[in-house]
Amino acid sequence: MTRTTKSVIVTLVVLVIVAALGFVYASPYIALDRLKRAADARDAQTVNEYVDFPALRESLKLQVAELLTRRVDIQKSGNPLAVIGAMIGAALVGPLVDSYATPDGVAAILNGIPPRGNPGERPPAPAATNPGPDSTSAGSGAAPAAPKPPPQTTAGYRSFDTFVVTYQHGAGDARYSAIFHRSGLVTWKLVAVDLNG
Repeated sequence: MTRTTKSVIVTLVVLVIVAALGFVYASPYIALDRLKRAADARDAQTVNEYVDFPALRESLKLQVAELLTRRVDIQKSGNPLAVIGAMIGAALVGPLVDSYATPDGVAAILNGIPPRGNPGERPPAPAATNPGPDSTSAGSGAAPAAPKPPPQTTAGYRSFDTFVVTYQHGAGDARYSAIFHRSGLVTWKLVAVDLNG
């Protein structure tokens, strides 16, 4: 084997190793993109590949219960009916969590619309792909409401096995995070939501 052949082989091996490491590093970003596209398209089969629904459901249950507890603690000082409100709120946690632990709920979370813990709350219905003119506003001359701008997002590794995407609409808005865990070398799953940022 000639010296040139050896240097070509070494260069190819190094390039393959660098490409493999780059793919491993980029894998959560790729998973996030695929999950968001599948959730927006309501492709339940693909969403199921990228979401650990039992873990997400448990995370949402804890987070929404914590939201309700904080809300009740704030209201206790001035409202004697806060205990009744807390009991009603606790009864509503299950249905709210069940509605967000779905492809529609995942799409809402990944589009900057997390659960707020409000009674009867559900993720928004999917938007029509080609909405027609609004007949109610056309006759009145009123301009349609401007769509809310997409949230600011930051994404990055929290550890080798944890990848976090943080969402915030504006400086005064609350932040929340979608948490992915590694499931294999290059496979990632959405497992939790942190409504406290």
